[in-house]
Amino acid sequence: MRKDHRPYYLQRLCYKFEQWYAKHFLAPQCEYFGRGMAFMKPWKVEIYGRQVSIGDFTTLIATSDKKIRLSSWSVDERSGKIEIGKCCLICPGTRITSATAVTLGDDCMLAQDVYITDSDWHDLYDRTLSVGSTYEVKIGNNVWIGDSAIVCKGVTIGDNAVIGAGAIVVKDIPANAIAAGNPAVVIRYLDPDKPLKSRSQWMGEPDKLTNFYDAIERLVREGNTLMGWLRTLFFPRKGD
Repeated sequence: MRKDHRPYYLQRLCYKFEQWYAKHFLAPQCEYFGRGMAFMKPWKVEIYGRQVSIGDFTTLIATSDKKIRLSSWSVDERSGKIEIGKCCLICPGTRITSATAVTLGDDCMLAQDVYITDSDWHDLYDRTLSVGSTYEVKIGNNVWIGDSAIVCKGVTIGDNAVIGAGAIVVKDIPANAIAAGNPAVVIRYLDPDKPLKSRSQWMGEPDKLTNFYDAIERLVREGNTLMGWLRTLFFPRKGD
């Protein structure tokens, strides 16, 4: 199906239900649950353990076949912590697991199937209950991590860095660097003469942004009807 045939009022109802679901079922599992967050299919977002914080105006997009999983393993009050800054974008299939601490700054973008972990999760010799070697992961502000990249324990990624698709990050990446490969290495740096625009700047006026997207939704759904939507579900035709 090429188009969402739901009428505008039904789409808005679904959106409000998603936000209600997130606040009702996910917020109680978080140490901090930000304001103004947006969720798509929040029932496909799984949060395990204590000390999980999600910052204001962050967007989490899950799909039926690719859940978002945020998992912390707390052996004491100081271990197993996940902190996500404000205005971040978390895409389908993202997994973040922590036995020590994983911290994401503001405006970070995690593409589909990104995996971030601060632990080996098993010791080389004790493969029973040990979490193995574990060191904190620190990701700066405005970092973009590409599709299917893996960020391993003990890594620090500097502000504005870009991690290429499929990269395996095992060593620190400096600020403003573009890194790729397995293991990931710096291939070049961002042009300092070109201005950077972050998600915080884009979302600086949330009411204005909401009204803008609402106007777009009304426009693209103009002419959609309940009966037309039901027809596409049960009797789809070419071009739907």
